[in-house]
Amino acid sequence: MKDFSTEISYKTSRSSGAGGQNVNKVETAVTGIWNVMESQFFSFDEKLRISEKLKNRINSEGLLQMTSSESRTQLQNKKIVTDKMLELVEKSLFVPKKRVATKPSKGQIQKRIDNKKKLSEKKENRKFRF
Repeated sequence: MKDFSTEISYKTSRSSGAGGQNVNKVETAVTGIWNVMESQFFSFDEKLRISEKLKNRINSEGLLQMTSSESRTQLQNKKIVTDKMLELVEKSLFVPKKRVATKPSKGQIQKRIDNKKKLSEKKENRKFRF
């Protein structure tokens, strides 16, 4: 996992919701902003993959933004934003293995047909005949 946390810039704002005086006077909510295409830690292909996978989270300027107001402290919220962003980018870089199409073997096909015949006979024997 590449640690690009030095490229993330942070903005603070007042948190919303319950919390009384602390919420009203302290800027504890933290927004992390990272420019994907100007990153020095990733190759061009990796940047394209990140942009494609996270296109719903990246704005028109190419900035990935994430906000946290879970904690009462600015420092804790900054850590939460950083960790979430690193995890999100790491997941977006994952390349799934190609699926190799396979056919069922002749034995498997025969077994399935035999099971269907047995079930059909069982149901046929349930019918009342005069």
